[in-house]
Amino acid sequence: MTRKIALMTLLAASLLATACNTVRGVGRDVQSVGQAVEKTTN
Repeated sequence: MTRKIALMTLLAASLLATACNTVRGVGRDVQSVGQAVEKTTN
């Protein structure tokens, strides 16, 4: 039973870490698009 809980906790932690990386990557992409638009308008 304890092993099952530990495995579930590890799986949940890895999913949360992956989600943080994905959100961070999207933020960088949006930022780079914004900078490109800003450069073309100037």
